[in-house]
Amino acid sequence: MDYELFDGIPSRRPSFSRSERVADLLKEEVANMLLFEVKDPRVQGVVTVISVKVTKDLRHADFYVSVSGGDEKERQALKGLGKATGFIRRILGRRIRMRRVPELHFKLDETLKNQEHLEELFRKIHEED
Repeated sequence: MDYELFDGIPSRRPSFSRSERVADLLKEEVANMLLFEVKDPRVQGVVTVISVKVTKDLRHADFYVSVSGGDEKERQALKGLGKATGFIRRILGRRIRMRRVPELHFKLDETLKNQEHLEELFRKIHEED
């Protein structure tokens, strides 16, 4: 167990919360499933799991995904993920030791789009100087 310092006093408090550990486990398992087990062509090979956020009560998990191929591919991939959610939860229930598998919610990760937009703005500002 890791120890942290709280006001200069060593504490046995773990450095990561249970929800963060579960999020890491879910991210790894679901990413592998999307690569090798989910047979939906809308999902297979075009979806990348960027991050996972799990609520403190471990009942819900938000998966932030990136989809290669444009806006139409993103819409189709989200539909495919919606259809595959039951399959993914069932497999997770067999693989991980949890009392209850969280409800899975797939959302698009907008970080790359936002970054590209900012870079374009900076490029325009730099060209104007």
